Amino acid sequence: MLKTSDLFDLTHTLAADLLERTEYPWEALGGIKQFIIEIGRTLPADEYEEVSEQVWIARDAKIYPNNYIAGPCIIGHETEVRPGAFVRGSALVGSHCVVGNSTELKNVILFDNVQVPHYNYVGDSILGYRSHMGAGSITSNVKSDKKLIVVRCGEERIETGLKKMGAMLGDGVEVGCNSVLNPGTVIGRNSNVYPTSCVRGTVPANCIWKNNGNVIEKIQD
Repeated sequence: MLKTSDLFDLTHTLAADLLERTEYPWEALGGIKQFIIEIGRTLPADEYEEVSEQVWIARDAKIYPNNYIAGPCIIGHETEVRPGAFVRGSALVGSHCVVGNSTELKNVILFDNVQVPHYNYVGDSILGYRSHMGAGSITSNVKSDKKLIVVRCGEERIETGLKKMGAMLGDGVEVGCNSVLNPGTVIGRNSNVYPTSCVRGTVPANCIWKNNGNVIEKIQD
């Protein structure tokens, strides 16, 4: 469940070429900045405008006033960037996304149709197609002891070699309001996290993270 192919449908992101080179998605984090620069130069001028140095925004995106967008960055078609958003750079934001008020992005890939609409921090993370983070939910991307991050799945431990890694959210993940996703969190496709949760480790696909870290499988229709 930890592999790139397990978590994402790569037809829903401009980052497909970058992610296809990886076995695990966090291996792409170090390459996001340069990848944006490379593909930004190739974007069609009739669809994207380079509004400032290395900041390419789709001409049909809705960019509200009073936000900050630093390069390198790509904002996709019909995406909304709302007032107070702080895009610190190295952000590849897909089409039909919402980057909301007081939301901060740094070194991220947001697939198409991702919503981070209210008071979210998303850093060193990848959010899959149609994933959503509720108001106030954040990705914590550095351990308190500053040690390198290890991804844990049951008894399996994978050394990432990274000091900074937030969360990998598979396609269709729903994160409840005011939740914290600890460094190295991986959540499988179509899973849900209860509001006010503190998530650590991995959540399998089609499951629900409930109170006190109790994980149950969803009832399939």
